[in-house]
Amino acid sequence: MKIALGCDHGGYELKQHIKMVLEKLGHEAEDFGCSSKESCDYPDFGAAAARAVAEGRCDRGIVVCTTGIGISIAANKVKGIRCAHCADCLQAEMTRRHNDANMMAIGAGFTGPNMAERMVEVFLATEFEGGRHARRVEKMMALEG
Repeated sequence: MKIALGCDHGGYELKQHIKMVLEKLGHEAEDFGCSSKESCDYPDFGAAAARAVAEGRCDRGIVVCTTGIGISIAANKVKGIRCAHCADCLQAEMTRRHNDANMMAIGAGFTGPNMAERMVEVFLATEFEGGRHARRVEKMMALEG
């Protein structure tokens, strides 16, 4: 799979770790920034990663900021994106199974590298269940207008 990555300065180190994990798992990572711990604005990088997923250039996306909240909101402003802010493996699993999330946001200030690594593995390995959940996803997406 090709995975879009994005972060701000607060998520830079965890994003770098996630990039290494993706490569170890055999996935291709496309990095939309940022490229250092110098202060920057998460909407720029969250939106860039989200556009790549929405346009089909990447299969899924993972974005990181200090809390995971701001960058998830930014990603969700891109039409076609379902970015879930996850803090543990069960959330990473269920957002794929029930919401068909195409992006996951992680808060580097709250989630360590070991947990993030497992969350990434689960997020990428879990399939969407479909069925009654497909109807609900369709309703969510219809809200975009």
